[in-house]
Amino acid sequence: MADKGNSLTRRKERKEEVSAELTKDVEKMKDEGERAADNGEVPSAEASDGAGASSQDGDLQVEPMELPPFEIIQGDRIDPFAFKFQFKNVEYSSGRNKTFLCYLVDLGNTADGLLRGYLEDEHTGSHAEEAFFIQCIPNYDPSLRYTITWYVSSSPCSACAAKIAEVLKARKNIKLSIFAARLFEWEETEIQAGLKAMHAAGCKLRVMKPLDFSYTWGTFVENEEEPLNLWEDCKENYEYYQEKLADILQ
Repeated sequence: MADKGNSLTRRKERKEEVSAELTKDVEKMKDEGERAADNGEVPSAEASDGAGASSQDGDLQVEPMELPPFEIIQGDRIDPFAFKFQFKNVEYSSGRNKTFLCYLVDLGNTADGLLRGYLEDEHTGSHAEEAFFIQCIPNYDPSLRYTITWYVSSSPCSACAAKIAEVLKARKNIKLSIFAARLFEWEETEIQAGLKAMHAAGCKLRVMKPLDFSYTWGTFVENEEEPLNLWEDCKENYEYYQEKLADILQ
């Protein structure tokens, strides 16, 4: 009973820490925006061409602005601050509305050799898991053997899990291993079904261990040769998520 009480206390403390962390991030973004405005970097509504028009009574009428469609970001190395926030394996992941997918693709004895990079998305647009098969291996060759490893900030949603399972069933020459920092909405029935479907299709699923975070930091992050200082409850959170994943896949 004492252990259970201590665990609940630790989870409450972690939730409060995440809330404080998010508050700091919001305040930092607000301060940066105010400094940009003071330096004249943000145009006013009156000065923007086509941004607004004055009515006969002098009131400013703001016209709606069309934003460009969201695109998947593909790159070589992740910003270190983004990695530390997005990959942190906290139990309460509020505010982490992106998926970062770091990938290794081994094509065996070919001229391309080992492909490496990362994809970044937002949950409101296309997802990195689906984009990977289009952007990273566009010229799929059924005669080659693909050994693919992902290190992702969170496990796939139900829709992406279904598409991954579909790809693995159709392309038997692809072997995929996924190491996730966190489990995305693992309590939901459809999420659990998706994880099981991937597992049944041959996908190797595991939660990232502390050593995996250090490896990802060294391989995919603009770390300036600085080591990663793991957060205090990294190992404890790994064990928590790994236990949940094992229960789902059993």
